[in-house]
Amino acid sequence: MKYLFGIVLLFCFSCGNKEDILLPKADKTIVKEVVDLSPIYIFFRVNGKDTLAEVNRKNSISTTNWILNIDKRLPLWLVIPEVIKLQEKRRGDSAHKNEAAENYFSYADSIGKNLAFMPFTKVNYKMEKPAGTVIFFNKKNEILLEDQHITKEKLGELINAALPDDTVKKFLFRFDKNLDFGSYIQDKIFIETLEKKIETNEEFIY
Repeated sequence: MKYLFGIVLLFCFSCGNKEDILLPKADKTIVKEVVDLSPIYIFFRVNGKDTLAEVNRKNSISTTNWILNIDKRLPLWLVIPEVIKLQEKRRGDSAHKNEAAENYFSYADSIGKNLAFMPFTKVNYKMEKPAGTVIFFNKKNEILLEDQHITKEKLGELINAALPDDTVKKFLFRFDKNLDFGSYIQDKIFIETLEKKIETNEEFIY
């Protein structure tokens, strides 16, 4: 029921604006329920040959958990600058700050049939190319480790078992700026499900 309610809520909101939001889909739930929340919407728009991201945060309250409902078709080069602006507004609003409030991306769990959430409160996005040992998700959603193609299964084996912890901790994540948001969420879920956690709060979009 919560899954259906979430999808209908987005659809009804968008109906008033003659558009809808296509949420990303994945096969795992990271966070199943969030209470005391404010929805923020980033719509997919087309103006001639241009793709645009339109933000609606009319219902956002700074002391609540923010749920970002983002159309999966939008490329990261349009989405992430808007996410950065929202993060900066949240962090800079010292007069109405709630340290316990979190930021989440919403998506649909196609297996569990529920609306699910991906936390990103601590992520620092950088619109630049990183220097270091990089795991790169390209625009075709292929993975490259140090410029060598690698499957998710093989990368998972390397990180979880083959490589020492000190090596794993130094990995950096880069996502192609042309990667669509739906694929980005699937990649984030893959990273979250790794047994060994890569200790970085930075993500590079380039």
